[in-house]
Order: sequence, then C-alpha cells, then structure tokens
Amino acid sequence: MDYDVIVVGAGPAGSMAAKYAAKNGARTLLIEEHSMIGSPVSCTGLISVNAIKECELPEGNYINKKIRGAFVYAPDNRSIPIDGRRTMALVVERKIFDRELARMAALAGAEVRVDTAVRSIKNGPEGVELEAVSEGEVTRFSSKVVIGADGVKSKIARSAGLGRAPHVCSGIQVEASYEPRDPDFVEIFLGHKYAPKYFAWSVPTSGDCCRIGLNADNDAHVYLNKLLTEHEVVSKKARSAVDLIMGGIPVGTLKCTAADGVLIVGDAAGQVKPISYGGIYTGARCAKIAGEISAKAAQENNVSARRLMEYDRRWRSEIGRELTFGLKARQIFGRMSDDDINEAIAALDDPAILEMITNYGDIDQPSSLARQFLGLSTNKRVWRFVKLFARILI
Repeated sequence: MDYDVIVVGAGPAGSMAAKYAAKNGARTLLIEEHSMIGSPVSCTGLISVNAIKECELPEGNYINKKIRGAFVYAPDNRSIPIDGRRTMALVVERKIFDRELARMAALAGAEVRVDTAVRSIKNGPEGVELEAVSEGEVTRFSSKVVIGADGVKSKIARSAGLGRAPHVCSGIQVEASYEPRDPDFVEIFLGHKYAPKYFAWSVPTSGDCCRIGLNADNDAHVYLNKLLTEHEVVSKKARSAVDLIMGGIPVGTLKCTAADGVLIVGDAAGQVKPISYGGIYTGARCAKIAGEISAKAAQENNVSARRLMEYDRRWRSEIGRELTFGLKARQIFGRMSDDDINEAIAALDDPAILEMITNYGDIDQPSSLARQFLGLSTNKRVWRFVKLFARILI
C-alpha cells in the first residue's frame, strides 16, 4: 500500500500533521496502535485557549469546564491568586477531543486506521517501509515520508537514529471528589513535600470532581499517595479517588527532528513546554509545519534529510526560544529549596505584581511575562524576587 505520507500516532500532534499533509495534497494515512483513538488517556486535559485555537476546533462537547485562574500554594501553605478575569484554559475530555481531531484529519482527506501497531521501519527502494500488525494480521505499508507522532517512547525516532528526549519525568493523576477553593480556578502546589523539582495540581472537571496529580522523576505514586492522605491542604478535601492514569512526559527536545524520509513531532520530538509540561499547543503548531513540509517534499520526490530539515528549522524558529526559556526556568526552579519557594511566593504576593501577571501571563509564551516583570524595576518586591533568583544561580 503506497502513500505520500504516513503519520504514526493519532494523538493531537499526529492528527494535525495528517490533516495538514492531506490539505497540502498528499495521499495520507494516519495510523493508531490502540483500537480506539484517545484511549488510554495519559493527560490532565487542561488545555490553554490558544491551544484550542491552534488545533482549529470550535467549542464542542469535549469541553468539561472553563478555567479563569489559579491559586498557587507555597510549601508553608501561603497562596497567591492568579486571576485571568477571563477564560484562560479549558478542561477537556481527551478521548472526545482526540477523536474530534482525528475526524477533522479524515475530513481533510487522510485515511485513518486504528489497531495498527508498527513493528519495524526501514528505508527501501520504494521509500520508507513500515511493517505493522493491523487487526491481528501483519501488514506492510510504504510511504515517501513517515511522521513519527508516537509519543515519548517513539519507535520511529529511535529507528531513524534520532534518539529520544534527554529526560523523561512521570505524570500521575487520579479523579476524585474534591472541594475546590473556587470551581473556576485550578490549584497548584509547590514544594519538595508535594513534588520535588515539579508541582502538584487539582483541576476541577464537572460536578464535585477534580483531577489531582503531580509530576516526579521518581516514586510518583508515593508522592501522590502522600498528597491524598497526608498533606492537609489537599487530603482534607479529597475523597474517593478513582481512575488512576500515569504517563511519561519529555523534558527537552531531540537534537534533530528530521532524517531521510522521516519527521518527528509532538511528545516524540520533546515539543513540550518545560514549565507547565503541556504539549498540545506546541505539538499542534509543529505538526502543521510537519504536515505541510512532508507533503511538499513528497510531491517534489525529494525526501532527503537535507530537504526535510526545513521542518526542523521552522519549528525551532517559531517556538524554540520559548522552549529554551522554559528549560532555563525549570532548571532554576529545580534548584530552589522549600524556603526559597516560600520567599518567592511571598515576594509575588503584591497587588501590582499580581495585576501584571493577570494582564500579561501566558502559559504558552512565559518569556513575555518575564520581560514585563523586569519592567517593574521600582517595586521592592520585584528586587526581592530578582535577588532570590540571583542567589540561586550563583
């Protein structure tokens, strides 16, 4: 079976890549190893408004909740409110969300196959050759270009010699009955007792349910159990935890995301924001480029690594600086003690600073807030914050 472009993995990045490959005239196949797109779920489902726009989806029945802000807790339980005063993010049902994106890819002209797991990939005389098990039978496909959107353990990236993300952390979450401080706000918990070098969260969904979880390098389940049973700010409000999910999250990008006949996108490429660890916005943005470039290269009959490197250059030009900024911010945060975090939250608890965060905060482009922050040079709390970070860096 011959195609111009085969996309492996029908998550958001894969579906967007397939949609844009088909839109640009490529005969496109989108394959998913699981029997149902969107299952199993491995995401909190908190997606920025910008991410929804990037995915080109109208509001629909995939939306559970609209979120306007966050309460951020320090280790000493002091908290600050970050109020966007408008809808800043949406809580979605990922199963429905992912299936809608795959449906849009199909409407654009892509063929979609589920229950199709890739076993091997190699370059052959007819292009890139894939061997897969599809509905229990061995099936072979050939394509001019293969786009690997197959997640953090990407078989496509590894087979193409592009490796894996430099670091992978674990995300773990349950859904539980919970009494949120405000149903329009998420709650973020910082500190080593919650999640060393990372953070824990509570995200309202519908009714009296919340998604409660955290990221960790090691022992994620241990920290989650402590969060639910020992830490008073959460444990006194959480009941009847169910629906445990866990998954890997890449931290840092591949050194290169293109090879002969192969492009890598989404979590497989490490295109995840290192501050919030969300990948929908970045993955969708890069996937559009991947779909366009792969289609054009296939039509030109030039799918060399040199030709496909246009994709690598373009996505890094568009979001590379933000990802680099996020990695640096993450490194600084990872070096902070609980006392440092307490001091930082206390310094931020200032009307002028909180107003600036409301006006300029953007989880998809955090560097814009950093530039505004330095503009408050006459504010003593800003200098207190800057001195704290200078001390950590030394």
